[in-house]
Amino acid sequence: MASTAYAVYCFEVLVASLEKRQALTLRQVETLWARYSISLQVEDDGEELGNDDVEMTEDEHDEDEDGDQEAKIESIGRDPASLHPTNISDIRISSPATGSSTPSTLSTTSSQAALESTSKSSSKSSFFSFGHKQQPAAPKEEEHPLFVTWNTVSSRGYKSLRGCIGTFNAVPLSDGLKSYAMTSAIEDSRFSPITLSELPTLSNNITLLKNFTPCSSPLEWDVGTHGIRISFSYHGRHYGATYLPDVAVAQGWTKEETMVSLMRKAGWSGRSSDWKKVGDLKCIRYEGKAATLEYSQYRDWRAWADLISKGQ
Repeated sequence: MASTAYAVYCFEVLVASLEKRQALTLRQVETLWARYSISLQVEDDGEELGNDDVEMTEDEHDEDEDGDQEAKIESIGRDPASLHPTNISDIRISSPATGSSTPSTLSTTSSQAALESTSKSSSKSSFFSFGHKQQPAAPKEEEHPLFVTWNTVSSRGYKSLRGCIGTFNAVPLSDGLKSYAMTSAIEDSRFSPITLSELPTLSNNITLLKNFTPCSSPLEWDVGTHGIRISFSYHGRHYGATYLPDVAVAQGWTKEETMVSLMRKAGWSGRSSDWKKVGDLKCIRYEGKAATLEYSQYRDWRAWADLISKGQ
């Protein structure tokens, strides 16, 4: 699955563009996100220990009175990399060959490299000093098909698509994430460009795609495991569309219901019962789990990063 640091980077790219400043690089974001996650874990461990000590004192009191000691340990957990399930999203894929768009998704890479490169020096060292220190040679960058999705989140937690564009071609992660973070935010023709005032309502999904396999039949895939990409001809026109692996699950659809919905998304207008009669219907299944981040999580991380840069 995709690393949450990728979603952080997409927010960094978009926010930096809207604020007219230079964005951090993907490598810097990965390193800082790893440090930030560790700092929160250490803080949480300290809080849990403190709670344990308090409860022990209370338990000793209870034992004196009742002769019955009962341990009550409360843990306070905050995971900055926690993922939230996403609702159905219409996805567009940009095709460098034709310039046309069809719908699509994404999966992951580990931030282990970022963890290994994390500095052992004081947490007060500036993250803006990356360019002034000699860094070890970076490993060859991974390439993946990927999709970037922006959603708005209501006060009740409901998500609505705000933009989604990606590619089925494998692209270098840093370039691909940067490019499609902006393209999906400001160039999705179905929506107006995202504005600075909308940031507090946004969430971001990053999906890396893998394991593309042609299906011997349109229903040779599993709900909850596979995304599907279809293509077919109808009345002399060619159509294509895709659904991410989580769409059918989120909607509670069967395979057949998913297929009919996807064909309609592509532009097919026939009767639902006639979907199997469509000629030249081809299906490719693929896998990929999304990493999700809400703006509030990005905001907290960026505030921490700013403090580190100021040596506080």
